Amino acid sequence: MTSAQFLWALSRTAGLTSLAALALCLVSGLALRTAVLDWLGSNRELRALHEFSAVLWIPLGALHVLGLLLDNTARIRALDLVLPFHAVYAPLAIGLGSLSLELVALVAVSGWLRRRLPQGAFIWVHRLGYLAFAAAFLHAVLAGTDTADPAVSALTWAAAGMIAVLAVARLIFGRLPE
Repeated sequence: MTSAQFLWALSRTAGLTSLAALALCLVSGLALRTAVLDWLGSNRELRALHEFSAVLWIPLGALHVLGLLLDNTARIRALDLVLPFHAVYAPLAIGLGSLSLELVALVAVSGWLRRRLPQGAFIWVHRLGYLAFAAAFLHAVLAGTDTADPAVSALTWAAAGMIAVLAVARLIFGRLPE
């Protein structure tokens, strides 16, 4: 295996696992605060899973980005990470990934500063996690070569479907108080 092949495999694997960590973070977070699942609301293990998957996303996302930056075939530049939709190759797909990265960073910072932020501000910034997942999902579908695999595609769509079902349940049945 050449170094280019290794970097490509590393970035693909890290990208898929970071998407899975983000999906797990959203599903567990939704389960904690959705009224239809109120019996889970005080579950310490579920809260720990939510917090762990949020932290797990960071090194996986960083590894995905680092692998792509070091891979000459990918043609991703550092500027493409901070300026969405500016990439030379697949600007929409890569831009969605950059947007997701920035949104997840914002949500993570709000999580760390939760006690210092007004409750309303924290909730609205935290809700950007939905948009971050949508952007990451579209990034994976549009730019990811692995989503053509039926198993990977099924898992990706199942995660998106579960998040959609739980989000609709929260809209219909309400949100549990903090």
